Amino acid sequence: MAGTTCALGMLLLPEFNALAATAFIDPFRAANYLHGSILYSWPMLSVNGGPVSASNGMEIGTEHGIASAPPAVDFLIVNASWAPERSRTPALQNGLRRAARAGVVLGGLDTGAFVLAYAGLMAGHRAAVHYEHIAAYRELFPDSPMDESLFVIDRDRMTCCGGLAAADLALEIIRLQHGIDLANAAARFMFHERLRSGEEGQLPTTREPVGYAAPKLLREAIVLMERTLEHPLSIGDIVAEVGLSQRQLERLFKTHTGVTPLRYYVDVRLDRARGLVTQTDLPIVEVAAACGFGGAAQFTRAYKRRFGLVPRQDRIKGRVPLQFRSFPSHAGL
Repeated sequence: MAGTTCALGMLLLPEFNALAATAFIDPFRAANYLHGSILYSWPMLSVNGGPVSASNGMEIGTEHGIASAPPAVDFLIVNASWAPERSRTPALQNGLRRAARAGVVLGGLDTGAFVLAYAGLMAGHRAAVHYEHIAAYRELFPDSPMDESLFVIDRDRMTCCGGLAAADLALEIIRLQHGIDLANAAARFMFHERLRSGEEGQLPTTREPVGYAAPKLLREAIVLMERTLEHPLSIGDIVAEVGLSQRQLERLFKTHTGVTPLRYYVDVRLDRARGLVTQTDLPIVEVAAACGFGGAAQFTRAYKRRFGLVPRQDRIKGRVPLQFRSFPSHAGL
């Protein structure tokens, strides 16, 4: 890359993640300044050109659209957030496919991997999305392996969970193209604490799900619950696995979470279900099965008890960006 400018096109979709956009761009700005030459450019793109509003209401103007021709960029980074299923339009998908055929490296921030996957461009590639959307991505795109990584670079695809992790992806690009010294200097210049590997988890196990002070066996029980959402274990199976009595487990959950193990387990499954309800078009009966509920009726009752409305209602309300909702959107929040 020495002596050339790498063009990183940022494709902004409606309700895009503004923090991810600026976090991704700023390391390249710093690299240009520190190197004393234009190593990177970052043209702002949209589907048809014109201004695009972020999920926080901020608006960014774009001069070029991708609907009519492949963009003249080396990388095309899709920045999406709310309702990525709305990206399933011929204009956008054809533009992305043209870019892929032209040899452009494709990327996605926040829910950008969904947009690429809907266009058929993530099969066989690992991906990263925001943790709220991981369960939905796994259900929709089983041919694209997914974990809780901050970002993933897999050949000519790069995806990121969004937010400040977008800066880590940008710094990794700088490191790969221009070396560790410039990447470290850019991180230091923008007061980014350190270069984080993409393999670092989005939710550190030392903090999640119930904090540093929670006993190790309680954390093990919760991790076991989270890994068996589709086929729930009995509480007896869980205590046998972690080496506690049922009374000991009950006491730990009451002390550190305020609820019983069974209540916690059901709530974890319902939280996953809400992601599938609001982030996918899967039939409600399939969502119920994917989260370990015996049938749609049982699932609907449990869902309403937790969130204050039935899944079909939440499928509509849950897709409205937060600042435009009528509050409270559901009970308990």
